[in-house]
Amino acid sequence: MPVRSDEDSPAALAGFTIGITAARRAEEFATLLSRRGATLVHAPAIRIISLVDDTELRKATESVIASPPDIAVATTGIGFRGWVEAADNWGLAEPLLNALTSSRLLARGPKAKGAMRAAGLREEWSPDSESSAEVLDHLLEEGVEGKRIAVQLHGATTEWEPIPDFCEVMRSAGAEVVPVPVYRWVPPDDRSQLDRMIEMSINGELDAITFTSAPAVASLLGRAKETRVLESLLNALRGRVVPFSVGPVTAAPLEALGVATTQPHRARLGALARHIAEELPRRANHLQAGGSHLSIRGSCIVVDREVKQVPPASLSIMRALARRPGAVVSREDLLAVLPGAGGDTHAVETAVARLRAALGAPKVVQTVVKRGYRLALDPVESDPKGDR
Repeated sequence: MPVRSDEDSPAALAGFTIGITAARRAEEFATLLSRRGATLVHAPAIRIISLVDDTELRKATESVIASPPDIAVATTGIGFRGWVEAADNWGLAEPLLNALTSSRLLARGPKAKGAMRAAGLREEWSPDSESSAEVLDHLLEEGVEGKRIAVQLHGATTEWEPIPDFCEVMRSAGAEVVPVPVYRWVPPDDRSQLDRMIEMSINGELDAITFTSAPAVASLLGRAKETRVLESLLNALRGRVVPFSVGPVTAAPLEALGVATTQPHRARLGALARHIAEELPRRANHLQAGGSHLSIRGSCIVVDREVKQVPPASLSIMRALARRPGAVVSREDLLAVLPGAGGDTHAVETAVARLRAALGAPKVVQTVVKRGYRLALDPVESDPKGDR
């Protein structure tokens, strides 16, 4: 019988709160995380426009059929398949494929390549990576002046969307570009869930937020900018909220803003879920205090592998103490992290009492008379072999 690895165990993500921005396959991804013990917050960042009803896509399709491009670039597998399926619904699949057969075909990565081949087409070239930049460099190196180039887009044109820049660079190099807006996205009708996820990220109530498409990243950033909290969100993503990306294309808008993402070796949902289960516990804030092992998470504290639900005020106290482990933190400084407490230091005493009760380990937080509180860190035992 195969041995289950730690990242596949039901407790691998116990106590962690993870945000999911996916619109497609969100339920499948949520199952992969919840069965590992994660608490999930789902806020679809985008809404996909029906391809059959998309007049922009039909217009681009008819343009490609009427005047076949010299070069056609497929950027995503699902997008290329969706384009062919939409054309089929309009009775245009055969003329579209005939037009593309006369074009030189480039595929950005294995998924796009597979979709082309499934449609009976054969790509001329595809990069080893899934990088739009590598495709662009390849085209510019050979020269695109005077060439008519069809580019299958994904998403909408925003300042964080990488593909429109791709088109603009080729236009600047003298190409005639035909954008093909496959599975065009728009923000969700109701943005309250997205606003709540942004707020939770800024407040540190999420341990991680996951992205499975560049449009989802663009939509989240756009909403944060619209509500004037973009810098606060970026600071959170550069700090304690870990941004997980399914792959480099998805990560690109965040990386461009100085937000370091982490991603699996393969751009697949299953690989992403395993990567999260492996990476997130490693990045958690771990402490040894009062004879217990503690891990502080977005909405709880894990004590000796047992998840302890802690009141928000008490959790704020714990985070403040953990920022200065072992040091005495004054009541006044702790009062500053309790919203709505006014100037009453009794609120600190109440929050500490509730924290001790919730942890079930009263020795973790030590009272220092007339000075404040501190975490009672356990002494680190010396290792004679020097392995610690």
